[in-house]
Amino acid sequence: MCTENTEADLDRAGMPVARRSFTALAGAGALIAALPARAMAGKPVKGRDVAIRTEDGTCDAYFVAPAEGKYPGVLVWPDIRGLRPAFRQMADRLAGEGYAVLTVNPFYRWQQSPVVDAANDWGNPEVREKLFGYLKQLTRAPVEVDAKAHLAFLDAQPEVDTKRRIGTTGYCMGGAMTIYTAALRPNRVGAAASFHGGGVATDKPDSPHLLIGDTNAGYLFAIAENDDKEAPNEKVLLKGALAPSPHWHEVEVYEGAMHGWCPPDGRAYNEAAAEKAWGRMLELFKAELG
Repeated sequence: MCTENTEADLDRAGMPVARRSFTALAGAGALIAALPARAMAGKPVKGRDVAIRTEDGTCDAYFVAPAEGKYPGVLVWPDIRGLRPAFRQMADRLAGEGYAVLTVNPFYRWQQSPVVDAANDWGNPEVREKLFGYLKQLTRAPVEVDAKAHLAFLDAQPEVDTKRRIGTTGYCMGGAMTIYTAALRPNRVGAAASFHGGGVATDKPDSPHLLIGDTNAGYLFAIAENDDKEAPNEKVLLKGALAPSPHWHEVEVYEGAMHGWCPPDGRAYNEAAAEKAWGRMLELFKAELG
C-alpha cells in the first residue's frame, strides 16, 4: 500500500520524482494528453462540482454523467492524494462509458480539495505526513458515514437510474472503502473495484475482506507487484473470501505494475497496466450493473 516503502520502491525503479507530477499535469488539456488517444471516446458528458452534507460536515465532490439519459451510479474513492484534476478526468472518461460518476474528497473533514497541488506537493515529506495523519482517522465508521451520504446523493440525481445497482471504485486507501460501501448497502451496491488497494485483506480480526461474504456484489482486485511482494498472503485471503460468491470476481497481481500505477498523474503510472485494469473494471460493471 501507499507508504514510505512505496516511494523507496519508485526510487529504486528509477522513476524520477517530477515524472507526471501535479505541476506537470495540472491542466485538463495536459491530462487528456497523458491518457491514451482512445480514452476520451464515448458519450458527451456534463460535470459539476457538488457539496454533499454528511453527519460530519460538507464533502466537496465532483459529479459527472452523460449529457442525456439515466445511467448506473458509480462512487469513486480516490487515492491518498485525493480529489484532483487526474481523478476528474478519470470520472469524465467513465461517464463517457455510460455511468453517472461521483468522485469525492475523502479528507473533507480536515481540508477542501485539492489536498495536493503545486503548493502542497506529494514529494514534500511534510505533506505526506499530514495526509497519512488524515488517513489514520478514516476507519470503517467514518467511511460508512460518508458512504451513506454519497449513495443517497447518487440516488437523488436525475441522471442516475435507480432501477440499476450502484458500483464503487477505490484506489490505494480507497480499496478498503469499496468493501465498506458494498457491506453498508448490500442490496444497492452491485460492484466494487479496488486498484492497488491498501489493507484490503490482512490477518487482523477487522480486516475489510471479512465483510465480503455479507455483500451482494461482484469484485475486482487489481494488485500491484510490489504490494504483492510486501503482503503475498493478501491475494490468497481475497480469493478465499470470493470463492463462494456467485458474482463476477477477479483477483490479479499486475506484474511489472507498481503501487499507484492507475492515475495518470503519478510517478508509477503504467499505461498498459492501467488500460488493462480499466477494461476489467468495465467488464465487472457490465456483468453486475447491467
